[in-house]
Amino acid sequence: MNRTALRSLVPWLTLLLMGGCGGSGADTTSTTSAATTTSSTTIPTTTSTLAGTTTTSEEELPGEPIDFGPRAGDEVAVVGVAHDDVLNVRDAPGTDSEIVAELASTATGLIATGRARSLPESIWFEIDVDDVTGWVSSAFVGYLGLTDDATAEVIAALGETPEAETMLDLGLVVAEVMASDEPPSRIVMSVAPVVGDLGEVTYDVVGLGDDALGGVRLHVFGEAAEGGEGFILSNVERTVICSRGVTDDGFCL
Repeated sequence: MNRTALRSLVPWLTLLLMGGCGGSGADTTSTTSAATTTSSTTIPTTTSTLAGTTTTSEEELPGEPIDFGPRAGDEVAVVGVAHDDVLNVRDAPGTDSEIVAELASTATGLIATGRARSLPESIWFEIDVDDVTGWVSSAFVGYLGLTDDATAEVIAALGETPEAETMLDLGLVVAEVMASDEPPSRIVMSVAPVVGDLGEVTYDVVGLGDDALGGVRLHVFGEAAEGGEGFILSNVERTVICSRGVTDDGFCL
Protein backbone atom coordinates (compact mmCIF):
# COMPACT_ATOMS: atom_id res chain seq x y z
CA MET A 1 0.00 0.00 0.00
CA ASN A 2 2.68 2.53 -0.95
CA ARG A 3 1.79 5.92 -2.37
CA THR A 4 2.33 4.85 -5.97
CA ALA A 5 0.00 1.90 -5.56
CA LEU A 6 -2.68 4.01 -3.89
CA ARG A 7 -2.72 6.49 -6.80
CA SER A 8 -3.54 3.74 -9.27
CA LEU A 9 -6.73 2.57 -7.55
CA VAL A 10 -10.28 3.50 -8.71
CA PRO A 11 -12.93 5.34 -6.54
CA TRP A 12 -15.84 4.51 -4.32
CA LEU A 13 -15.18 7.03 -1.56
CA THR A 14 -14.55 9.80 -4.11
CA LEU A 15 -18.30 9.86 -4.76
CA LEU A 16 -18.94 10.09 -1.04
CA LEU A 17 -16.50 12.93 -0.52
CA MET A 18 -18.09 14.89 -3.35
CA GLY A 19 -21.36 14.66 -1.45
CA GLY A 20 -19.96 14.88 2.07
CA CYS A 21 -17.32 17.60 2.09
CA GLY A 22 -18.60 21.11 1.67
CA GLY A 23 -21.98 22.40 0.60
CA SER A 24 -25.09 20.61 1.80
CA GLY A 25 -23.28 17.28 2.10
CA ALA A 26 -20.93 18.21 4.95
CA ASP A 27 -22.44 17.37 8.31
CA THR A 28 -19.85 17.96 10.98
CA THR A 29 -20.08 20.82 13.42
CA SER A 30 -16.83 22.73 12.87
CA THR A 31 -14.51 23.32 9.92
CA THR A 32 -11.15 23.52 11.70
CA SER A 33 -8.22 22.60 9.45
CA ALA A 34 -5.89 19.85 10.64
CA ALA A 35 -2.93 21.84 9.41
CA THR A 36 -3.75 24.82 11.62
CA THR A 37 -5.21 23.23 14.74
CA THR A 38 -2.98 23.41 17.82
CA SER A 39 -5.23 22.13 20.60
CA SER A 40 -3.97 19.10 22.52
CA THR A 41 -7.38 18.08 23.89
CA THR A 42 -8.76 14.79 22.57
CA ILE A 43 -12.47 14.09 22.22
CA PRO A 44 -13.55 10.76 23.77
CA THR A 45 -14.72 8.08 21.38
CA THR A 46 -18.06 7.77 23.15
CA THR A 47 -21.37 8.84 21.65
CA SER A 48 -23.24 11.83 23.07
CA THR A 49 -26.97 11.18 22.67
CA LEU A 50 -29.16 14.25 22.47
CA ALA A 51 -32.53 12.66 21.81
CA GLY A 52 -34.13 9.38 20.86
CA THR A 53 -35.77 8.82 17.49
CA THR A 54 -37.71 6.22 15.57
CA THR A 55 -37.33 4.87 12.08
CA THR A 56 -39.19 6.94 9.48
CA SER A 57 -41.03 5.29 6.57
CA GLU A 58 -39.50 5.46 3.12
CA GLU A 59 -42.31 7.67 1.82
CA GLU A 60 -41.59 10.37 4.42
CA LEU A 61 -37.83 10.59 3.86
CA PRO A 62 -36.03 13.15 1.69
CA GLY A 63 -34.18 11.94 -1.39
CA GLU A 64 -34.36 8.62 -3.18
CA PRO A 65 -33.66 5.12 -1.80
CA ILE A 66 -30.53 3.50 -3.24
CA ASP A 67 -29.01 0.03 -3.06
CA PHE A 68 -25.64 1.25 -1.84
CA GLY A 69 -23.51 1.31 1.29
CA PRO A 70 -23.16 -0.93 4.34
CA ARG A 71 -25.40 -3.96 4.71
CA ALA A 72 -27.88 -4.30 7.57
CA GLY A 73 -26.01 -5.37 10.70
CA ASP A 74 -22.58 -4.21 9.51
CA GLU A 75 -20.51 -2.23 12.03
CA VAL A 76 -18.91 0.99 10.81
CA ALA A 77 -16.97 3.81 12.46
CA VAL A 78 -16.67 7.58 12.22
CA VAL A 79 -13.78 8.58 9.93
CA GLY A 80 -12.46 11.83 8.50
CA VAL A 81 -13.82 14.03 11.31
CA ALA A 82 -11.52 16.52 13.05
CA HIS A 83 -10.57 15.89 16.67
CA ASP A 84 -12.41 19.01 17.90
CA ASP A 85 -15.52 18.28 15.85
CA VAL A 86 -18.42 15.80 15.98
CA LEU A 87 -20.44 13.91 13.41
CA ASN A 88 -24.13 14.78 13.55
CA VAL A 89 -26.70 11.99 13.56
CA ARG A 90 -30.01 13.28 12.19
CA ASP A 91 -33.58 12.05 12.23
CA ALA A 92 -33.70 12.05 8.43
CA PRO A 93 -31.20 12.45 5.56
CA GLY A 94 -30.01 16.01 4.95
CA THR A 95 -28.44 18.80 6.95
CA ASP A 96 -31.84 20.45 7.51
CA SER A 97 -33.06 17.51 9.58
CA GLU A 98 -33.04 17.50 13.39
CA ILE A 99 -29.86 16.38 15.16
CA VAL A 100 -30.60 13.43 17.47
CA ALA A 101 -27.02 12.54 18.51
CA GLU A 102 -23.40 13.63 18.14
CA LEU A 103 -20.55 11.18 17.56
CA ALA A 104 -16.92 11.80 18.48
CA SER A 105 -14.24 11.79 15.79
CA THR A 106 -13.15 8.20 16.49
CA ALA A 107 -16.50 6.73 17.56
CA THR A 108 -17.07 3.06 16.72
CA GLY A 109 -19.98 0.63 17.06
CA LEU A 110 -22.31 2.25 14.51
CA ILE A 111 -24.61 -0.51 13.23
CA ALA A 112 -26.01 -0.04 9.74
CA THR A 113 -29.70 -0.71 9.16
CA GLY A 114 -29.13 -1.26 5.43
CA ARG A 115 -31.07 1.83 4.36
CA ALA A 116 -29.42 4.51 2.22
CA ARG A 117 -30.75 7.64 0.54
CA SER A 118 -29.41 9.80 -2.25
CA LEU A 119 -29.88 13.57 -2.10
CA PRO A 120 -28.80 15.94 -4.91
CA GLU A 121 -25.34 16.52 -3.41
CA SER A 122 -24.91 13.81 -0.78
CA ILE A 123 -25.53 10.21 0.23
CA TRP A 124 -26.80 9.23 3.68
CA PHE A 125 -26.78 5.96 5.65
CA GLU A 126 -29.14 5.02 8.46
CA ILE A 127 -27.40 3.66 11.57
CA ASP A 128 -28.21 2.47 15.10
CA VAL A 129 -25.95 3.60 17.93
CA ASP A 130 -26.55 3.64 21.70
CA ASP A 131 -30.29 3.03 21.31
CA VAL A 132 -30.64 5.85 18.78
CA THR A 133 -31.55 5.37 15.13
CA GLY A 134 -30.60 8.16 12.74
CA TRP A 135 -28.90 9.20 9.52
CA VAL A 136 -25.25 10.16 8.90
CA SER A 137 -23.43 11.55 5.89
CA SER A 138 -21.73 8.70 4.04
CA ALA A 139 -18.55 10.79 3.66
CA PHE A 140 -17.77 10.38 7.35
CA VAL A 141 -18.22 6.66 8.03
CA GLY A 142 -16.29 3.55 6.98
CA TYR A 143 -15.22 0.08 8.02
CA LEU A 144 -12.03 -0.16 10.12
CA GLY A 145 -9.83 -3.00 8.93
CA LEU A 146 -6.34 -4.38 9.41
CA THR A 147 -3.71 -2.47 11.43
CA ASP A 148 -0.07 -2.80 10.40
CA ASP A 149 3.28 -1.07 10.93
CA ALA A 150 3.94 1.44 8.14
CA THR A 151 7.12 2.97 9.59
CA ALA A 152 9.54 1.48 7.08
CA GLU A 153 7.27 2.42 4.18
CA VAL A 154 7.16 6.07 5.29
CA ILE A 155 10.93 6.28 5.75
CA ALA A 156 11.54 4.65 2.37
CA ALA A 157 9.16 7.07 0.64
CA LEU A 158 10.87 10.09 2.19
CA GLY A 159 14.41 8.77 1.92
CA GLU A 160 15.05 9.58 5.58
CA THR A 161 13.48 9.43 9.03
CA PRO A 162 11.33 12.56 9.26
CA GLU A 163 11.65 15.20 11.97
CA ALA A 164 9.40 18.17 12.78
CA GLU A 165 9.04 20.90 15.37
CA THR A 166 5.72 19.55 16.68
CA MET A 167 3.84 16.25 16.68
CA LEU A 168 1.11 17.98 14.66
CA ASP A 169 3.65 18.72 11.93
CA LEU A 170 5.28 15.29 12.13
CA GLY A 171 1.91 13.59 11.74
CA LEU A 172 1.10 15.77 8.77
CA VAL A 173 4.37 14.78 7.05
CA VAL A 174 3.42 11.10 7.47
CA ALA A 175 -0.15 11.68 6.30
CA GLU A 176 1.02 13.40 3.13
CA VAL A 177 3.13 10.35 2.26
CA MET A 178 -0.01 8.18 2.35
CA ALA A 179 -2.28 10.64 0.53
CA SER A 180 -3.07 10.55 -3.17
CA ASP A 181 -2.79 13.51 -5.50
CA GLU A 182 -5.57 12.50 -7.89
CA PRO A 183 -8.15 12.40 -6.58
CA PRO A 184 -6.84 14.71 -3.83
CA SER A 185 -7.13 13.08 -0.43
CA ARG A 186 -8.68 14.80 2.57
CA ILE A 187 -6.26 14.86 5.52
CA VAL A 188 -7.83 15.34 8.95
CA MET A 189 -6.30 15.23 12.44
CA SER A 190 -8.76 12.92 14.19
CA VAL A 191 -6.93 12.76 17.54
CA ALA A 192 -4.95 15.79 18.73
CA PRO A 193 -1.29 15.53 19.83
CA VAL A 194 -0.39 14.32 23.30
CA VAL A 195 3.13 14.09 24.70
CA GLY A 196 4.33 11.65 27.34
CA ASP A 197 7.28 9.30 27.02
CA LEU A 198 6.49 9.55 23.32
CA GLY A 199 4.52 12.11 21.37
CA GLU A 200 1.38 10.81 19.64
CA VAL A 201 -1.09 12.12 17.07
CA THR A 202 -3.64 10.50 14.76
CA TYR A 203 -4.52 11.56 11.22
CA ASP A 204 -7.21 10.18 8.90
CA VAL A 205 -6.43 10.23 5.18
CA VAL A 206 -9.61 9.63 3.19
CA GLY A 207 -10.31 9.61 -0.52
CA LEU A 208 -7.63 7.47 -2.17
CA GLY A 209 -9.38 6.83 -5.46
CA ASP A 210 -10.17 3.19 -4.68
CA ASP A 211 -13.60 1.56 -4.61
CA ALA A 212 -12.50 -0.77 -1.80
CA LEU A 213 -9.81 1.10 0.17
CA GLY A 214 -11.40 4.34 1.31
CA GLY A 215 -8.48 5.65 3.34
CA VAL A 216 -6.12 5.04 6.23
CA ARG A 217 -5.97 6.05 9.88
CA LEU A 218 -2.41 6.83 10.96
CA HIS A 219 -1.37 6.70 14.63
CA VAL A 220 2.00 8.44 14.59
CA PHE A 221 4.54 8.22 17.42
CA GLY A 222 7.55 10.48 17.81
CA GLU A 223 10.56 10.66 20.10
CA ALA A 224 11.91 13.94 21.40
CA ALA A 225 14.74 15.08 19.15
CA GLU A 226 18.22 15.52 20.56
CA GLY A 227 18.30 18.70 22.63
CA GLY A 228 14.59 18.39 23.37
CA GLU A 229 13.41 20.55 20.48
CA GLY A 230 11.09 18.86 18.03
CA PHE A 231 10.27 15.22 17.35
CA ILE A 232 11.71 12.44 15.22
CA LEU A 233 9.51 9.65 13.89
CA SER A 234 9.43 6.54 16.08
CA ASN A 235 6.74 4.44 14.40
CA VAL A 236 3.48 4.57 12.45
CA GLU A 237 0.49 2.32 13.08
CA ARG A 238 -1.74 2.26 9.99
CA THR A 239 -5.37 1.08 10.09
CA VAL A 240 -7.11 0.68 6.75
CA ILE A 241 -10.49 2.32 6.24
CA CYS A 242 -12.59 0.12 3.97
CA SER A 243 -15.42 1.41 1.82
CA ARG A 244 -17.46 -1.69 0.90
CA GLY A 245 -16.80 -4.02 3.79
CA VAL A 246 -14.06 -5.91 5.62
CA THR A 247 -13.15 -9.59 5.91
CA ASP A 248 -12.66 -11.41 9.21
CA ASP A 249 -8.92 -10.95 8.64
CA GLY A 250 -9.30 -7.19 8.32
CA PHE A 251 -8.86 -6.89 4.56
CA CYS A 252 -11.09 -4.63 2.44
CA LEU A 253 -13.72 -6.31 0.26
